[in-house]
Amino acid sequence: MCAKAIIGIKIRHGGLQYRGSSASTLAGVNMTIPAKQWTVLLGRSGSGKTTLLRYLAGLLDDQVEWQGEIEVSGNDVSAENIVLHDHIAYMAQQDLLLPWLNVLDNVCLSSRFANVAPNKEQDKQRALSLLEQVGLADNAYMTPAQLSGGMRQRVALARTLMQDKPLVLMDEPFSALDAVTRHKLQTLSVSLLKDKTVVLITHDPQEAVRLADQLYVLQGAPAQAQQLDVPESSPPRKLDAECAALQQAILDQLEKDYE
Repeated sequence: MCAKAIIGIKIRHGGLQYRGSSASTLAGVNMTIPAKQWTVLLGRSGSGKTTLLRYLAGLLDDQVEWQGEIEVSGNDVSAENIVLHDHIAYMAQQDLLLPWLNVLDNVCLSSRFANVAPNKEQDKQRALSLLEQVGLADNAYMTPAQLSGGMRQRVALARTLMQDKPLVLMDEPFSALDAVTRHKLQTLSVSLLKDKTVVLITHDPQEAVRLADQLYVLQGAPAQAQQLDVPESSPPRKLDAECAALQQAILDQLEKDYE
């Protein structure tokens, strides 16, 4: 399947339990992740958000048992002929830049592990173009230690885009940034990932309201997914009275797990 494929996912009655554990992490999860939209997950620490993302990325295959159905849809895609994690880019909370490589080489890193022989000059030009898009064209030959936290996350975003995968999983990538930098990176990410299917984990109700096309709160033990309606306006949203009301609804939903 080519990198331009469109992928959507439906999870039906999903359950997940770590091998050797007496309790399930997730149970009865029903969730729709539409193609080319942002699906945002919230929940208390330990609710299973990151576990679900890591399972979708194929990082937990030997550690967990899964129950339920995962239906993958898209052009030339079916559950029978796709290995889902082959078509996923993963952006974590930490930028995970290699300190001994410069910015450009960090962005090009994924091409070293691709299934096709790399074209170093072509990869370099594409990486430079992506760095220009994230506002770091003049920093291509700096080391990560020379960059601010926001700049490092922009490098991580460029590296994610360099992979050109149809499904992007983002695990709190903006949480360590100051409010203004976070706001700018949210807006930039929506623009650059507009043709991707994105699943974002966040602990920030405001971030969820700004970015979500679909919004789920994982709660309970084992956790289930509760869907909340989002405003009709397109992300990234300006924060108005409707958004403020949704933020309060999210907090009310999350507080139920602390009672």
